Amino acid sequence: MTISHHPPEELLADFAAGKLEEAHQLVVGVHVADCPRCARFVQAIEQLAGAALEDVEPVPIAPDAFDRAMSRIHQSSEETAAPPLASGTDHTLPPALRKYRIGKRRRVAPGLSLRPIELSGSGKARAFLLRSAPGSRMLEHTHTGTELTLVLEGSFSHEGGRYGPGDFDYGDDEIDHRPIVGDEGPCVCLVAMTGDLRINGFLGRLIGPFVRL
Repeated sequence: MTISHHPPEELLADFAAGKLEEAHQLVVGVHVADCPRCARFVQAIEQLAGAALEDVEPVPIAPDAFDRAMSRIHQSSEETAAPPLASGTDHTLPPALRKYRIGKRRRVAPGLSLRPIELSGSGKARAFLLRSAPGSRMLEHTHTGTELTLVLEGSFSHEGGRYGPGDFDYGDDEIDHRPIVGDEGPCVCLVAMTGDLRINGFLGRLIGPFVRL
């Protein structure tokens, strides 16, 4: 797998520090798992953080602090553990996705469907699998929030270049683009999104309310 497009370094640094909300952490994490370049960057950030901790002056803690912390972690794991995947789940998905329950596919536009991913957190971002038919051409659009897109299968292209398996695309309200799906097969992407899609032009104003991602 040749990966040409990567998350911004600021996003990778926040991922390494655990600052991202769950949907964003999921998408960046799946990319990092398959991208040696980004994995090295994340490891370097983690090592710097570890070195900084060594310089922090230690403070006394209660004798039972460790036991209480482990108890809380165990309780939290039981409460937030993802339910088992429904039968028929696509086991070709990345390992990080297999612990999530993935909803039924629903059509959102001609040639475009999605499957929502049930998250355990309460963040504003939502995550889903987006499937586009070969050769699909989306209308030019921007976003009212942010969109993190990771290609799992197939490809798409827009003004930023061609995006194939493993490639990461970042969009926000400053970017207008018109993705075109490759002809080699369906394009399946893992997406984390805040806000909504805003389709440009008169046609976009007409059909925008009916396109919900």
